Amino acid sequence: MIISKTPLRISFFGGGSDYPSWYLKQKGEVISSTIDKYIYIDFKKIQNLLGFNYRLVYSKVENVKNINQIKHNVVREVLKFYKLKDFYEMHYNGDLPSRTGLGSSSSFIVGILNIILSLQNKNCSKNQLAKESIFFERNILKESVGSQDQVAAAYGGFNSISFYPNEKFRVNNFISNKPNIKKLNENLILIYTGKKRLASDIAKSFIHKLNDTKKDTIVEILQCVDECKKILRSNSISDFGKLLNEAWIIKKGLSKKISSNEIDNIYDKAIKSGASGGKILGAGGGGFFIFYVDKDKQKFFLKKMKDFQSVDFRFVDTGSEIIKI
Repeated sequence: MIISKTPLRISFFGGGSDYPSWYLKQKGEVISSTIDKYIYIDFKKIQNLLGFNYRLVYSKVENVKNINQIKHNVVREVLKFYKLKDFYEMHYNGDLPSRTGLGSSSSFIVGILNIILSLQNKNCSKNQLAKESIFFERNILKESVGSQDQVAAAYGGFNSISFYPNEKFRVNNFISNKPNIKKLNENLILIYTGKKRLASDIAKSFIHKLNDTKKDTIVEILQCVDECKKILRSNSISDFGKLLNEAWIIKKGLSKKISSNEIDNIYDKAIKSGASGGKILGAGGGGFFIFYVDKDKQKFFLKKMKDFQSVDFRFVDTGSEIIKI
């Protein structure tokens, strides 16, 4: 049995500039961090003793005889693309719900490709794993996705990730800013809206406009990335919340599908409850909010926001890992 453990991530600034429709023409950059919430995939060979050749256990249970009968799109296409000849059983578990803006779809792909490459005895670097995951999600699954989530899940850490027109990327870790990163972590709260959504459906509403009518919006989003770097290098991170608020306002300009009256009401309530700023994570439309709340205001904030589930988390430096049993 092989088990992969792959982190989820929080993307703070730069989202949108990691889509190839933008960075194949000009540089994109995001700032994100992996967190101590994971998806776990265990994979093992099985014998055809129970009348099926493939068994998948996730939110559903599938027992099928051939690959084409598999309903789980990612697993089916992985087995076909990598031409695995043996029969397999897969179990999936996640610490948090999928489709909630924490990069779970890409983390799943990174995790399962990490397993497949390990089965093929390929000594895969973080760079190779990220590239292979981006290629698979975009070219095999034909998903309308960016490139930051695959890189974050493969590398791990609190990073600035730059994307270039030659399709290369560079990961810069903020390890020298650890005291500020730790303090930042203490002042951030995840709030679940209770709404799930398919990120690619929202992305399709704006990605073809990024170098056209939405160009100015992406330029503003990238300015937030530069401002974030200044804040993290300074002696105080108190302006981080205000920058999140600014980024949220800018982000909503990408598409009407990113927010809604319900989501705006949650945000307004959070601000009135003590948050200095926040933004919805991922493509938008639901999922998790991240809010900046000073520690001395957090008790009051959580009391006022008691109708919504909050999640404690910590930044982590590790990317996708393999455990062999």
